[in-house]
Amino acid sequence: MITKQNQFLGAVFALFLGLFLSLSTPIHASAEKGTESDPYVITTDVTYAPFEFKNAEGDYVGIDVETLDAIAEDQNFSYELRPLAFSAGLQALESNQVDGMIAAMSITDERKESFDFSDPYFEAGTVMAVSKNNDAISSYEDLDGKTVAVKVGTTGAAFVTELKKQFDIDINQFEDSATMYEDVVSGHSDAVFDDYPVMAYAVQQGLKLQFPLDPEAGDVYGFAVNKGQNPELIEKFNSGLANIKENGIHKEITDKYTSENSEAAASSNFFTLIQNNYSELLTGLGRTFVLTLVSFSIALIIGVILGLFSATSNNLLSGISTLYVTIMRGIPLIVLAFFVYFSIPQFLNIQLSAYLAGVITLSLNTSAYISELVRGGIQAVASGQLEAARSLGLPYKTSMRKIVLPQAIKIMIPSFINQFVITLKDTSILSVIGIVELTQTGKIIIARTYSSGNMWLIIGIMYIVLITILTKLSTVLERKMAND
Repeated sequence: MITKQNQFLGAVFALFLGLFLSLSTPIHASAEKGTESDPYVITTDVTYAPFEFKNAEGDYVGIDVETLDAIAEDQNFSYELRPLAFSAGLQALESNQVDGMIAAMSITDERKESFDFSDPYFEAGTVMAVSKNNDAISSYEDLDGKTVAVKVGTTGAAFVTELKKQFDIDINQFEDSATMYEDVVSGHSDAVFDDYPVMAYAVQQGLKLQFPLDPEAGDVYGFAVNKGQNPELIEKFNSGLANIKENGIHKEITDKYTSENSEAAASSNFFTLIQNNYSELLTGLGRTFVLTLVSFSIALIIGVILGLFSATSNNLLSGISTLYVTIMRGIPLIVLAFFVYFSIPQFLNIQLSAYLAGVITLSLNTSAYISELVRGGIQAVASGQLEAARSLGLPYKTSMRKIVLPQAIKIMIPSFINQFVITLKDTSILSVIGIVELTQTGKIIIARTYSSGNMWLIIGIMYIVLITILTKLSTVLERKMAND
């Protein structure tokens, strides 16, 4: 009996291992890298206007993106853009998940230890901004005892770290600029430090910030590859950059977003945001639902198997189930997402898409909770039911299949739907690895419009409507099964 159960366990493990490996792509050098069939994968932070953001038509634009486009056309290579938060992009580059990174990235001595940089393509300086109605801060000395917002991993964050050595400053750290600016406008932070062109563009779009001081001496931005990797890509970038500077294309791109005559966006109220972005929002909602459905389906298979393992008297199978549940319930979902997307590819020398990494993350996490639901459902059935069936001569498997499980399923169904709702909400965490679901869609729109208050209200309403529908479905099913 134990041998057959072990063989079954081995077959299940082999099945999922084979599925994982078949969906992953080995990392290997290609002589034809940069072609349409094997493009360079380049990451960028697409919530950092005017350098990179998504316009109303759904296209990625900005100084970085359009500079990269012009260079790729000049040097005749193809690339795929992979949007990630700035800090996650750095991790993706270090783990060779991407070939290069262009994200208003300052060239510093510290970063040169980990990355190889191109020639500079833009010069900018860090600047301090405060709320428009804040007249109390006009110098760095006024920051003493105040709270300052910074973006993780940026030159502005490094600058404030140095200021903290002189003044008593509390630091709030953020992953994206739009949220960081909103923190100052709403009064949670007293000041913000960021690159001047970025904040100047945000103010031009109507953000209620002001600059009490001139920008600091400028940093230079460069295109980066991992240390010792893709030297031909750096060479192509440098050659193309020199060409587009010479023919004036580079100046046209930068002037388009930094000159005083650049066009400001129209103000966006609640209903205007819906009208202008409903298609993008519905697409994000659809991706959220599909991601949840695929992940939950896989988790249901794994979770039911593990739940049945935990309900058996076999110590080996119940031990495996207990160990799995303990590990997966003990790891925060965001840590698991980073581990799957960055660490596993390094350990196994494979490459995962963000979507596949998201499915694996949600499936592993959700299956642990489903396993506990199955175990609890089985234990909720009176033990006398199984004992009576066995006393009548029915085998254990038949007793479980015909007597215990039908009753347990009725108990479990409402909990399964509740877990589906929890998994749906958990998809928002996966935006950190670049999956453009509903939450990330909202971030992209905010980066373009700087209307975070109205946008998050819209996103919240969409989640509430969807989850209310699912909750009503759970209630109907519970009543129907109770009457059967």
